[in-house]
Amino acid sequence: MEQNQRVPCLNIEIAEHFCSDCDIRSNVDSEIRDTYARSNFYYSLILCCLKRKTISSYLRYTFHILLIVCLITSAFGCGPGRSFGFSHRRNLNYRPKPLVQKEHVPNIPEQTLGASGVSEGAIKRDSPNFKKLIWVESDYIVFKDEEGTGADRFMSRRCKDKLDILAISVINQWPTTRLRVIESWDEDGEYLHGKNSLHYEGRAVDITTDDRDTSKYGMLARLAVEAGFDWVYYENRDYIHCSVKSDSFHTPHDSGCFTKDSIVLTSNGSTKAMSDLIIGDRVLSVNDRGEPIFSEIILFMDRNLEQTEQFIQLTTENGAVLTVTPAHLVMIWNPEKMLTSYVFADQITRNDQVFVHDFTKALRPQRVIKLETVMREGVVAPLTRAGTIVVNSVAASCYAIVNSQKLAHWSLAPMRLWSSILSYMHPSNQSKETVKEEKRKKRLDLEGYESGVHWYAKALYTIKDYVLPITWRH
Repeated sequence: MEQNQRVPCLNIEIAEHFCSDCDIRSNVDSEIRDTYARSNFYYSLILCCLKRKTISSYLRYTFHILLIVCLITSAFGCGPGRSFGFSHRRNLNYRPKPLVQKEHVPNIPEQTLGASGVSEGAIKRDSPNFKKLIWVESDYIVFKDEEGTGADRFMSRRCKDKLDILAISVINQWPTTRLRVIESWDEDGEYLHGKNSLHYEGRAVDITTDDRDTSKYGMLARLAVEAGFDWVYYENRDYIHCSVKSDSFHTPHDSGCFTKDSIVLTSNGSTKAMSDLIIGDRVLSVNDRGEPIFSEIILFMDRNLEQTEQFIQLTTENGAVLTVTPAHLVMIWNPEKMLTSYVFADQITRNDQVFVHDFTKALRPQRVIKLETVMREGVVAPLTRAGTIVVNSVAASCYAIVNSQKLAHWSLAPMRLWSSILSYMHPSNQSKETVKEEKRKKRLDLEGYESGVHWYAKALYTIKDYVLPITWRH
């Protein structure tokens, strides 16, 4: 083969590239149709191309394979017989399921962070916050207004938006029926709804249909859920209670992260802040049997030390404090069923039990005695090989958004595999000085790390809406 033969260029941005492995010279003018090499040329070129592949290209190929598998699985799920995917036919034939009396959605208390949130205090007509309430006028809504003051027409902006959506849904469901509001903002000084009721903030409404047909109330409750109310309760046969989060509620981060000043324990016995972690650090985690182990950090699914986000902060009875984004999975203990499970942080309630790494170096359940929302600067989401991590002594998952620890862990298998391949290619039988130098380089690389969600995690977040049922997502 001649050295200056015209061949397909491996990288057209390189004007003159010489490959010593296959003895080929190429240039920017090279094209596939200009190649007239012997059969052994193609063999050499393939070898050369493989050596030219970058790490990122291999990772993308791995993700494409995973995506194809997911799509094939979903396609099989649409076929006849027992499916092992998620059938899209069910979505086409979907019919809302009415709620039953005493059922509420979500299935957690109203004033928890995963529902409508805690009360922020009653609003009076002379309160500064009264001007934030919206007066509602709608041809599709009937207001009872038994007080005669128009109080039932006042509500928060978010409550009004959801009510307008629901009113249209009611018309679509029953063309001759309109939505009826029997209670909204209340200004009574006797706190008949309870002192912390969201009615006193304009964040709750009690509704019926204008024909007062109680047989429709179960479906009305379901329509309220689909309209976007944050908590819906089929309280009794007379009305449906709905409430929303505060207008000041900050939309949660679309992934799971810890604060940058959260602390983890490393394998050498020292502690590190999240912002100081690097790939390769071994930190305290939890294995499948619930035992504490040290696991290697293989990548950061999200890292932005300047971004300000809303976090859930939970405090245990012995003073352990975990600060994490609402959609992050946290490990909890169910003493009645004697089971360990993972739930979203914003669905944890007081007296739930989380696992805390105590002075005995064991993980033991502790009751949650305090929950609050806080704003903090800096988000960090390390991924360990075990898929778990102990932060501020509290056991948590490395995953978020999807309510299945096993499924989330499986979906990151390609990244663990790639990390193992890299470890095999670069064995760690090096001197201490070499290890220190590599860590210094990793630190410099991390300082130049592009902020934001890792491309693989971002891709998974994107396809989740197409391959997972809504009940599996945050």
